[in-house]
Amino acid sequence: MSPADNPGTTTKPRTRTRQKSDTKVARPPLWKVILLNDDYTPREFVVQVLKAVFRLNESQAYRVMMTAHQKGACVIAVYTRDVAETKAKEATDLGKMNGYPLYFTTEREE
Repeated sequence: MSPADNPGTTTKPRTRTRQKSDTKVARPPLWKVILLNDDYTPREFVVQVLKAVFRLNESQAYRVMMTAHQKGACVIAVYTRDVAETKAKEATDLGKMNGYPLYFTTEREE
């Protein structure tokens, strides 16, 4: 018996249900925020910026600052690209506003 023989019935097309493997969403790539050492910005100021912008506590900020001082650079944190670039710019701008060459940059996480 076909649907044409019985006008009171309707047919529904078959739908395919998605499986979990069909809907994988890729995570956005992550970016590192890097503090570059300079010989002019006072250590205390660098610690203040790290605490204010990156929400590090006193000992974390001091450790990051000393690592950058000794090695030339230090990765502070890893974020999505927009967040990393915003924080790096905010921290660099704080240095500029206070007359220091403090510089933060971003780099894609591998």
